[in-house]
Amino acid sequence: MEPVEFNGKSYNGIKQQIGNLPLIIVRAKRGYIACSYVNKATAEKVGDVAAFVSGVKDYSAFFKAKIKETTSWADDLGIREGMSVGKALEIMDMEKSD
Repeated sequence: MEPVEFNGKSYNGIKQQIGNLPLIIVRAKRGYIACSYVNKATAEKVGDVAAFVSGVKDYSAFFKAKIKETTSWADDLGIREGMSVGKALEIMDMEKSD
């Protein structure tokens, strides 16, 4: 993992070339956003708060992308298809209110 800065906040990121596109994941306090190399069905099965983007080649494109899919756990937090990655990370970075 490496620190990744976006909108004045630091997140944990992974960027690894594994095929024609890199695997990119950015982790916030309560979940993560990943490229479509990560399997939504598995993320759903294990209870991950996760959202997914596609067609990104670097962090710059990743942070400009829109959410394509979410797990039900992310949906419960208010993360929706078409939402900006920045807004989704902002929601995932909020502290739990329990």
